[in-house]
Amino acid sequence: MKVVVSLMAGIVVGDCLQMPPMLPVLVGMIVVTLLLWKYENLQSVALSGCFLVLGALMMQRQKEALRMDWPEGEVCYEAVVLSEPVEKPKTMAVDILLTGNHRKLKCYLYKDERSKALRIGDGLCIQSQIRENSDWRQGTFDYRRYLEIHGFSGTTFVSSWKWRKVEISLKSLSRLERTKLYFLKQRSQLLERFAQHGLDGEQYAVVAAMTLGDKSALTQDLKEVYSVTGASHVLALSGLHLGIIYSLLSLMIVGRRWRMVSQMLIILAIWAFVFLVGMSVSVVRSAVMLTTYALLTLGRREKMSLNTLAFAAMILLMLNPLSLFDVGFQMSFVAVASILLWVPLFGRRLWSLVAVSCAAQIGVAPLAAYYFGRFSTFFLLTNFIVIPAATVILWLFIVVIVFPSLAYLLIYVVGLLNKILMMIAAIPGASISLHPTMLQTMMAYVIVFAVYLLMGKVARAGGSSPSRRGW
Repeated sequence: MKVVVSLMAGIVVGDCLQMPPMLPVLVGMIVVTLLLWKYENLQSVALSGCFLVLGALMMQRQKEALRMDWPEGEVCYEAVVLSEPVEKPKTMAVDILLTGNHRKLKCYLYKDERSKALRIGDGLCIQSQIRENSDWRQGTFDYRRYLEIHGFSGTTFVSSWKWRKVEISLKSLSRLERTKLYFLKQRSQLLERFAQHGLDGEQYAVVAAMTLGDKSALTQDLKEVYSVTGASHVLALSGLHLGIIYSLLSLMIVGRRWRMVSQMLIILAIWAFVFLVGMSVSVVRSAVMLTTYALLTLGRREKMSLNTLAFAAMILLMLNPLSLFDVGFQMSFVAVASILLWVPLFGRRLWSLVAVSCAAQIGVAPLAAYYFGRFSTFFLLTNFIVIPAATVILWLFIVVIVFPSLAYLLIYVVGLLNKILMMIAAIPGASISLHPTMLQTMMAYVIVFAVYLLMGKVARAGGSSPSRRGW
């Protein structure tokens, strides 16, 4: 925990301040830390300083990696399509990767039948002017930051007559990029199979988002229903979904004789799924945590802890320091941390599903109010419905892959879920509008933590101290 907090502080410092090259400073800090081996307390402080400087250095490197001086005027580029086209009022938005310099762009093509027919893996030859990421903001949403977090180096608009499909060799791409592209193609084919077997409209949109991480078909009205009812988390693949898949795979293992082999196979299957759904931050975070959990079970240490969560955060921040500023990253980690802290405190006072739901909501409510301006009052009722429904949908998803004729069962369950959530969303007061400032949000967390400490002290005084094993 101390390490990851220091790393996060360094990332924030590196983002806010213009700093000199940090590599010599980091080397100096490491030398000082080693020289303090006789003084444990001072060495601990120096070690925290090392990770703070490391965070600032990583942020510098990440900014440099995204920075690009694009040429003035229109230039011809070759690119490969990385996402399905998303229809906008006047354009079709697709993610593309330039094969020349491996830069990822948000590309807006003039909306016509040709652009609508594009598929993942198609090669393009475009003639356009690429612009740096814009500073457009709406409320707390920073579009430039969003693009940077997801690895985009620029944006471009391409007229209808200035692009064409071409055959492009992918040999210039890295093995990781080719692997990701291969799995994205497989996802696209699976989605097409679902569409062919009767899934369409809102049912298709929910299944695509909940099982394969493709949210391009979600309408604004459907997103609003899930947001008002507090069910948006089931549309974004996260620990809930991977936990269900992990449990399913574990049930398929007979006996414990080949425990190490079975856990390794489960880990490989989980990471294959992560590639299949596009490697979003929340899925990668959950996969790292599940991998750590699976390895801990081999040593008979099956307790999740804040240190496990911190380890997962450290890995993700090492890979992409900008993840720290991603809303999904913040909410997912705060939710899991809140569950780890509050559920042992609740003990047996609450049923497990109620305890987990309340604990997660305590953690994410201030962030949800800050970023989205609302608090869902029926979150408990919603979770009693959507969590079992998500489990059934994921199981049926696997069944339908093997037996496509059973797709009608999936259609029925998703349709029923949507109707129930629409009924809840229509209840007066289903959500409360809140617009706290950053300072107010931080103060809310101070109050939450103070209440947690007070309840812990009361519980210990009453002789019902929560278990701290693995903290």
